[in-house]
Amino acid sequence: MKFTHLCLATAILSSSSCINGEESFCNADCKPPFIQPKIMIGGKLTTEFDADESVTMVDVQGCCSETLPEDGKDDSSLMFTSPVIGKLPQMSKEQTLAVLKDAEAAWDGGSGAWPQMPFRERLDAIERLIKDLETNQREKMVQVLMWEIGKNRKDAESEFDRTMAFGRQVMQVVRGFNLNEESEVSSGYDDEFGGSWKSVGSTMAFVRRAAVGIVLCLGPMNYPLNETYATLIPALLMGNVVLMKVPTVGGLVHLLTMEAFQKALPTGAMNFVSGRGRDTMPVLMETGKVDALAFIGGSGAADSLIKQHPYPHRLKIFLQLEAKNMGIFLPDLFQKGSDKVEELSKAVDQSVLGALSFNGQRCTSLKLFFIPKGFGDEFAKLMAERIDNMHTGLPWQTWGQDEGTFSHFTPLPNKKRTDLMRRLIDDAVSKGAKIVNKKGGEIIGGVESTLMVPAVLYPVTPDMDIYYEEQFGPVVPITEYEILDTVLSYGQNGQYGQQVSIFLSEEETKSAAMLLDRFSTVFGKININSQCARSPDTLPFSGRRSSAMGVMSVKYALREFSI
Repeated sequence: MKFTHLCLATAILSSSSCINGEESFCNADCKPPFIQPKIMIGGKLTTEFDADESVTMVDVQGCCSETLPEDGKDDSSLMFTSPVIGKLPQMSKEQTLAVLKDAEAAWDGGSGAWPQMPFRERLDAIERLIKDLETNQREKMVQVLMWEIGKNRKDAESEFDRTMAFGRQVMQVVRGFNLNEESEVSSGYDDEFGGSWKSVGSTMAFVRRAAVGIVLCLGPMNYPLNETYATLIPALLMGNVVLMKVPTVGGLVHLLTMEAFQKALPTGAMNFVSGRGRDTMPVLMETGKVDALAFIGGSGAADSLIKQHPYPHRLKIFLQLEAKNMGIFLPDLFQKGSDKVEELSKAVDQSVLGALSFNGQRCTSLKLFFIPKGFGDEFAKLMAERIDNMHTGLPWQTWGQDEGTFSHFTPLPNKKRTDLMRRLIDDAVSKGAKIVNKKGGEIIGGVESTLMVPAVLYPVTPDMDIYYEEQFGPVVPITEYEILDTVLSYGQNGQYGQQVSIFLSEEETKSAAMLLDRFSTVFGKININSQCARSPDTLPFSGRRSSAMGVMSVKYALREFSI
């Protein structure tokens, strides 16, 4: 049974260097960077703060160490030590309001230079921005992604490159290209965004989408560049003025972009606020001057932000939140036969990628596997075998003869994350689960390290915290089901509704069709024999319940930040 079509808002998918001279190439040996603090107020970029006591700074600790002890060696000189890799300004209430004042002046009731600028000129400005970042900042930003959040070199490079590609795809949509058909010919500006005349009876109207106003944009720590720019670039292109909250974790990469924004855009069109969210965000929201909220993070924080706005009915909201995505294996995959062995092997490969890409720190990760009764132990061992043959290490470490094989599992951003993983693992083990893989859940590098070996947990039962709680980390829980009603009930009655992955053989029809029908009104995306993912960016990406509000794609994002 093969599915290849997109139906409504539910995507059903089947799986099928530029180096800046100022920075050394982080590969086998990587020295920690140091990112100087910056603030931008009134169009002025400030980098010198020694004599300015009005600006508070916090040290940003890297999550990596220059060295790791070799297996079996107790060498205190090689223990995990996290260096300071930069400083992040902590803005006061007055400074935060000064940044808001810049945004207000740039918006000017919709009459500012940026919202009134012709589409062509806004497109040119964003193109200059992207070229500047590619030419002058790529390697620096890749190094910061490795050192601050532990993303391996390949993934860090991919995040940067995909972000720049996303920006260009959005611009192509505005210019009228049909990306899903890979058209090489532009039809001129897209009618929806560039505007067009329409005739209805005796009425002639010129219809086009327009900016909303001041957009407050908050991105996550796991994809601080890609997820943030997926809302920021479309918002800017539509003529909105943007206030970006620099994340506390993963924020240094944004300091490296300030100069490029300053050069490419008019004063106040792009603004940065840094500091603790609970100190700066209420200050902005309570003014009532924020017109739109683009938030990627936790639902609790989103609810709090929205409630702080004095006119929440006026606030245009886009949210991408938590998920507890299911990986469902149908019984036919475990039937005997050489064809089934190959299909099961491919499904396990997708499961490892889905559960543990970037240490499982993705909203789209597979976070609970449902395996038919009697086959949970077999599946758990297959997952454990794959993981045991993968590499845990530093982001720039390469393994074997292939210099392109970097560490699969890398340090988590901070001790809070490893503490949460240990709590979930210990709770499950205390209630009967076993850690199936070798060294699962162990910390490499001493007490200060956050480098954790992933843990495969089986059997997981409903009384365990990890059965319902989103782990957002390198823990793989596996549970068994006797009847599909158990799987349906979990999906339909859960708090979240982002995605689900269903794994089956080509002969399976009845159960898969039933699950597709039932889950089409539960999840934003159903994947067949494929891990959950946001990509491709040309297709709509959303979720239901507490997983999302709004739709993301290179075209839908333009709609989200316009009227």
